[in-house]
Amino acid sequence: MENLNKPVIGVAALVVVLAVGGWYFLRHRTAAVPPAAPPASSSVAQTPPEAAIQHPLPPPADAGAAGPVPPLADSDAAIRDALTQLAGADAVSSYLRPDAIIRNLVVTVDNLPRQKLAVEKRPINATAGVFLANGDELHATLDRRNFDRYKPLVTLISSLDMAKVAQVYTHFYPLFQEAYQNLGYPNGYFNDRLVQVIDVLLAAPQPSGPIELVQPNVMYTFADPALEARPAGQKLLMRMGPDNAAAIKAKLMELRALITAAPPKH
Repeated sequence: MENLNKPVIGVAALVVVLAVGGWYFLRHRTAAVPPAAPPASSSVAQTPPEAAIQHPLPPPADAGAAGPVPPLADSDAAIRDALTQLAGADAVSSYLRPDAIIRNLVVTVDNLPRQKLAVEKRPINATAGVFLANGDELHATLDRRNFDRYKPLVTLISSLDMAKVAQVYTHFYPLFQEAYQNLGYPNGYFNDRLVQVIDVLLAAPQPSGPIELVQPNVMYTFADPALEARPAGQKLLMRMGPDNAAAIKAKLMELRALITAAPPKH
């Protein structure tokens, strides 16, 4: 539990940062252009048609002013500079890993609804401090002192100018889309996946009492099989503690309302 999730403790909050980009173009949506129909006489196997895009983003309005988008392979410096203007150099150097930033963000966002996260693809540095549990390997509970480790990141996310975050997200969106398609979703649309992930995170339960743990091997896991079977992103929110999780969920709900007219399913 700790070894798996510690390096990506800020991922849920970064989903908030990415999601906010959609509101900037909410009133300027355009319908997706359907793929051209293949010739009737063609005997070549055709590529499956693209699924309907639920939350399309048009090209950013600041394309001329912000300059061209670099190639994905050469985008680290540009996205890092943009994030530094948003959050400050200290925050970026403390939290953000310097390499393959957009690729790692996309991989991690895509994995949040799954059972496991790709630790080697984490976009965030490990959170300071040591994981604490009360008890032994047979019966333990999550120590509430762990929650304090996550407060600095939650505070940072709360301080961001979301209008400026929106401009960064939409400016670099073609690279997020490219990275998502490179994962094996040639007809996928990253912004739609992002909304799906937000819904999964909003559905995370928050245990009212002490969170019981077991340690069958090196890592702690939730003692309750129903909690342990939850998606990785939901377990991350539960580990952050009720106050931090509530703050993140409030942001997610606010921002989801700005990028889509449909309410959460959960």
